[in-house]
Amino acid sequence: MVFNTGRPVLRSATAAIALIALTATSASPAFVTLARAQTQGAPVPNSEQPRAQGPASVADLAEGLIDAVVNISTSQTVKGQDGDSGPVPMPKVPEGSPFQEFFDEYFGKQNPGQNNPSHKVQSLGSGFVVDAEQGIIVTNNHVIADADEIEVNFNDGSKLKAELIGKDTKTDLAVLKVDPKKHKLVAVKFGDSSKTRIGDWVMAIGNPFGFGGTVTVGIVSARNRDINSGPYDNFIQTDAAINRGNSGGPLFDMYGQVIGINTAIISPTGGSIGIGFAIPAELASGVIAQLREFGETRRGWLGVRIQPVTDEIAESLGMPSSKGALVAGIIDGGPVANGSIIAGDVIIRFDGKAVNNVKDLPRVVAESPVGKEVDVVVIRKGKEETVKVTLGRLEDSEQQAKKDDQTGQGEDGAVQDVDVLGMTLDKLDDDSRKLFGISKEVQGVLVTEVQNDSVAANKRIQAGDVIVDIAQETVSTPEDVAARIEKLRDEGRKNALLMLASKTGELRFVTLQMD
Repeated sequence: MVFNTGRPVLRSATAAIALIALTATSASPAFVTLARAQTQGAPVPNSEQPRAQGPASVADLAEGLIDAVVNISTSQTVKGQDGDSGPVPMPKVPEGSPFQEFFDEYFGKQNPGQNNPSHKVQSLGSGFVVDAEQGIIVTNNHVIADADEIEVNFNDGSKLKAELIGKDTKTDLAVLKVDPKKHKLVAVKFGDSSKTRIGDWVMAIGNPFGFGGTVTVGIVSARNRDINSGPYDNFIQTDAAINRGNSGGPLFDMYGQVIGINTAIISPTGGSIGIGFAIPAELASGVIAQLREFGETRRGWLGVRIQPVTDEIAESLGMPSSKGALVAGIIDGGPVANGSIIAGDVIIRFDGKAVNNVKDLPRVVAESPVGKEVDVVVIRKGKEETVKVTLGRLEDSEQQAKKDDQTGQGEDGAVQDVDVLGMTLDKLDDDSRKLFGISKEVQGVLVTEVQNDSVAANKRIQAGDVIVDIAQETVSTPEDVAARIEKLRDEGRKNALLMLASKTGELRFVTLQMD
């Protein structure tokens, strides 16, 4: 088995098995000094200062919770494709050979389905019971994705078939149901993850590597982590050992309440290196409630296109700091198409919740009920204003979302811009012209942001510049720019010649190195 020992890789905590030998190394100097001081009767440094201690034991807590945690086994039938290297081709033997029957028997087992046979793929994960009377179990969506059969294995060895009630790919959550009459279930409850602090003790229970119920303990090492796995990333980070097979298992606080659902790890080998991520209960509980009630999610929708507030944009708008989400455009037919929010507004609070950066807004909007009237605080022309908005439903905007995807916008209203050579690019439209003060005569692709120390920044390209052509070929969309740069690279070019237009239409040429 080959392990990737290069840069850290983000992995979902799905089941696999690998045994890795660990070799002891010499103790650190600090540890040796401490041990020597203790054995010689010398005082331990800073021993007069009281230190907070971890829990003496979590045995009682684990004993009361482990029966609520289950192993989830899935199977999926995968049809073979032309070119698959699965079955072993049957060799030809001389006619009348005495070994013919042995060849038929052996290779018949290797090729049960003749050409392109179907085969079953199995996977393991974890889950936990949240309603014993109804038989409701929560897990990760990627644990049961595309499964033909789902089986729940309990701590006492019993097994039950499960049916899928609902799933949400954006938060990687799924709800299953088993027959509660066939097995006595133990349920656990969600806690308030918003009160969780960095340094709090937590306990993870799951089924790593298919070994069965396993308990690990650690602390919350960070909060509000964005690992770019979805539009609503807001993970709890923990150093409690989370391995493959822990996906979908609960992360408990020391009161026995679920504050997170373990879902991903960063690891070069697939094993725990002390960086695991859990979906916070404050996000998961609302999604799970909707999946139980409707079999789907029903998220709030504001109907705006947004982008980050850079230092340059903040300065140009007279803001003291670069916070909030800049409204780059309004979606026709959306909840704020009536003019309550306009392009150029910076949203800094939504329904009483602070919007510190561009990713905060889609999350807080999605967590809000459809049809709710909310207060939105915006900075408009240098002054704070509060406007009232009635939310639409995100899922009802799918057709608009597909249209927005083609113009570089995501279905959640967040800009899905193209990044090229240190520049973030967007389509030039009426809203962006108004936002950056660009003349109607200027045509091309808008630069909305420039990364510090990039080749574009070194050439003094800035937000509001417009790329007119590249190597004497006109461009009109961000995709045109990316494709043109890629073509120049394929031709062996090391530099790209860009014609840029200022806001007023003044042209200049810039050469950017593409290495």
